[in-house]
Amino acid sequence: MPENHARTPEPRPDGASDSRADAAGSAAPAPASAGSRAAAKASQSSGGSQLLSWLKEIATVVVIAVVLSFLIKTFLFRAFFIPSESMVSTLDIDDRIFVNLLVPEPFSLSRGDVVVFRDTKGWLPPAEEKPEGPFSWVQDGLTFVGLLPDNSEQHLVKRVIGLPGDHVVCCDDGGKLTINGKAINESYVNPAETPQIRNFDVTVPDGKVWVMGDNRNHSADSRAHMDSDGGFIDIADLEGKAAVIAWPLSRITTLGNYPDVFRSVPAAP
Repeated sequence: MPENHARTPEPRPDGASDSRADAAGSAAPAPASAGSRAAAKASQSSGGSQLLSWLKEIATVVVIAVVLSFLIKTFLFRAFFIPSESMVSTLDIDDRIFVNLLVPEPFSLSRGDVVVFRDTKGWLPPAEEKPEGPFSWVQDGLTFVGLLPDNSEQHLVKRVIGLPGDHVVCCDDGGKLTINGKAINESYVNPAETPQIRNFDVTVPDGKVWVMGDNRNHSADSRAHMDSDGGFIDIADLEGKAAVIAWPLSRITTLGNYPDVFRSVPAAP
């Protein structure tokens, strides 16, 4: 019975090889090379897509943060920088505070509140022109949206002592301030120094307040400006009530209005 043996191709007379076999052999690696290129392109496309997605997320977070900060600064809280010693030891130089913009409206003002107000009475010297740096616009922009405290130095911070209608006098025989005939023990005054007596006798007009600094011997407050509108501040000029010391971290605390000090003060006549 004849055996089946693989047939060995006979060499061609011209010595040429079988072109079909050579073609098949050389064409075999092609699919693998094409697949590698396709995989590389897919990998690059995926990496670029992830980077773009990450950048979009970062941009979205930044925009939301800026918008929220602007809304908070406009309607709820605003940051301010303390440049002077007039409120020591309640507030120190370089403290950063957050001011509640909902006081005096819609929430009412109280005796003892620490307030920030615009200098419309000329209590402060004109602000010096600051040289424009290459990144001044960045600082101005961050201040505008509320990410940096206002350091324009055209605001003041004091404590409300007299509300509209209050009769405020300094001082009684014991050297204490009186409001509507009631002497008060001002526990918020800087204990490092004994306050100098500066006599005055005022009745606060409607729409105004009488303000004084806690560091009495180093505060140019209502007492020092009685020749300008009687030393009173327009309630309309109030930015708000100082609520929190936000910086430095070692001084973070809320700011109270010492209700016990004023609890026994009778209503204005």
